[in-house]
Amino acid sequence: MPAVETVRGPVDVTGLGPTLMHEHVFVLGTENVENYGAGDWWDEEEKVADAVAKLGELAGRGIRTIADPTVWGLGRYIPRIQRIAEQVPDLNIIVATGIYTYHDIPFQFLHRGPGTMLADGPDPMIADFTRDLTEGIAGTGVKAAFLKCAVDSPGLTPGVERILRAVAATHRETGAPITVHTESSIHAGRAVVDVLRKEGVDLTKVVIGHAGDSNDLDYLMELADTGAILGMDRFGLDIINPTGNRVATVAALCGRGYADRIVLSHDASCFIDWFGPDPATVPAMQPNWNYRHISDDVLPALRAAGVTDAQLDQMLTGNPRRYFSR
Repeated sequence: MPAVETVRGPVDVTGLGPTLMHEHVFVLGTENVENYGAGDWWDEEEKVADAVAKLGELAGRGIRTIADPTVWGLGRYIPRIQRIAEQVPDLNIIVATGIYTYHDIPFQFLHRGPGTMLADGPDPMIADFTRDLTEGIAGTGVKAAFLKCAVDSPGLTPGVERILRAVAATHRETGAPITVHTESSIHAGRAVVDVLRKEGVDLTKVVIGHAGDSNDLDYLMELADTGAILGMDRFGLDIINPTGNRVATVAALCGRGYADRIVLSHDASCFIDWFGPDPATVPAMQPNWNYRHISDDVLPALRAAGVTDAQLDQMLTGNPRRYFSR
């Protein structure tokens, strides 16, 4: 069987076990931490220990793997993740490459590549993404195993489209699967599928991230009918879509035969700095938005809604295994 790269090295895909396909360890603004965190709200040892405890608790619930789509724009720093992974031996962490932005390309790429005035030529993003996948990230030896980008409420801006096409080109070159953050309220998955199909991407290797923010079954089935995988991956983020609605939508899709095109997750993190430095802020605002919610609450609710154990195994184990098989 093929192997998939994890933070601790390659693992046979049959050994991934139950997998949450969209979880972050940390979501951080690197410059925020470096300029305003140290000595105030960011204690490296404290945050690492907290992450080890939370991920260990997740592993204790039988989850064996998380896919962490933390890329440029979300604060990816692999040496920290390596430290954590070594202390949670029962959990695989799979990391990604790509760029997370809703509008503009980072300045480090904006003035280089196709169509630019000063440095026209091949897109340097493709070379960087490919190196992360084939050689490793930033000298750590840790290889990314999938690609990540985003199409949010501004839609397919020129910057976002260029990144999406660079991701597609890297997929064609390496075979690496893709996860795209999408804004369901504008049905952004349609634009993603359209561009990636035209770029020759194997849509069975694409997760439409945050598809589960929508309860529009026609929209979701339209995406799944292309072969793409629905990321029902924000369980616990009830301010966007309450858990009861998310459960009902997944159960309805399973009842219509789509369990083979669904993956589950929370899009949670051990710490995120988007809502300020106080780690108690997120639990107070969204008490279900944590790694425990699916195991403790969602799986029992899905079973009660008629989802079979075989379908749950398909969504948690079979579909991630197929996604990461090359």
